[in-house]
Amino acid sequence: MEGYRNASKHIAVLAFPFGTHAVPLLNLIRQLSDACPNTMFSFLSTQQSNNSTFRKNLDKIKPFNVWDGLPVGYSFWGTPHEPVDYFLKAVPANFMKAIDAVVFETGKPFDCLITDAFYAFGADIADELNIPWVALWTASPRALFVHLDSDIIRHHVRINCPKDKPLDFLPDFSSIRIADLPNGLTSGDIDAPMPALLHKMGVSLSRATAIATNSYEDLDNTVVNMLKLRFSTFLNVGPFNLVSVSSSTVDDSHGTLDWMSKHEASSVVYISFGSVITPPPHELQALCEALEECEFPYLWSLRGNPEKQLPLGFLERTSSKGKIVPWAPQQKILEHPSVGVFVSHGGWNSVLESINGCVPMICRPFFGDQQLNTRTVEVVWGFGFGLEGGTSTKKGAKKALKLILCSQEGKKIREKIRVQKELACKAVRPNGSSNENFKTLVKLVS
Repeated sequence: MEGYRNASKHIAVLAFPFGTHAVPLLNLIRQLSDACPNTMFSFLSTQQSNNSTFRKNLDKIKPFNVWDGLPVGYSFWGTPHEPVDYFLKAVPANFMKAIDAVVFETGKPFDCLITDAFYAFGADIADELNIPWVALWTASPRALFVHLDSDIIRHHVRINCPKDKPLDFLPDFSSIRIADLPNGLTSGDIDAPMPALLHKMGVSLSRATAIATNSYEDLDNTVVNMLKLRFSTFLNVGPFNLVSVSSSTVDDSHGTLDWMSKHEASSVVYISFGSVITPPPHELQALCEALEECEFPYLWSLRGNPEKQLPLGFLERTSSKGKIVPWAPQQKILEHPSVGVFVSHGGWNSVLESINGCVPMICRPFFGDQQLNTRTVEVVWGFGFGLEGGTSTKKGAKKALKLILCSQEGKKIREKIRVQKELACKAVRPNGSSNENFKTLVKLVS
């Protein structure tokens, strides 16, 4: 507790403990802790999330556990959303209880509240404590915009409206279709826990002192400017993978980087569908058949047992071409010159890491903002595309891989993402837009 005794400021940080939300938030907090002297940050999340996010002790940042909402003796048997639903029933009471406990333990009241933007209740907590509230949006600016305008979108989108109908009633959204919207916004159960949480966020976010995002001004400039008109302080302070504190050592226990170095430039297919979802068996088979017939070298980060998940004999037949690992240092891999294409679920962190590595994308989205990201990558930015029909087929995967790795169009796609990398680097340099926005955030927090 010595750090708390000597601190002049105490900041509460409330993380969303699912998907890849907690890590970007911690990246931002690590930057703030370096920039804010005599400040302690109490990072509140579930025990499981904290155990995976905090691999080592950090100066001035201390994790505290909140209740995850799971019943005693709970065993997971359902969908990936089941633990999320339990957790959302527990908020905000679990966070309020933890906040009181942290203040009691440290003897320091809070001076500022930083939360994942999902938490609309951050406004009420900040008001009760009479402190500023900073919300971090960890996805794309375009995804934030559709959640802010969900009522307008629902008004325009009729029941049984064609899925390919463009959102031309929103500025700069004429190339985005109804089918590209997150589930629960116009389709599915709009009153389910996650859609309800996001709707409340859209209503309450204007109460925040500032909204920070893991993006940069020039990536989606028109949408960013519209968001600046909505909020008193809207700050692009990313991409975090370019500005965050990086470890001097890289966990590459499976030897992926050495394996990559044995291949030609822009030749390797890197495959990872994130940490939550694995494609269904028939799609895995289709992708394997495409890889085998194309004969491109591939590196696949695959959770689970590949011998049980992949077609019989595939591993043996492609052993000289491919490498499958349970985990890989994705950012370092995408920065490696041997990577030619990234087959991904289209999550926002993966999009930013692709930009950083100048690697074109082939996306197979599953849920959340992934379909919107995929469509934006394809028709707005032009540095990748989604698989035909939205799912993996042998024909569609072969066509996509050959287009990016073997055609002139693939070279043009690579040039487009190289331009984005230059803009991202410009944003995080001294006097760059993200750097200047971060200075504003530091003033607000400290």
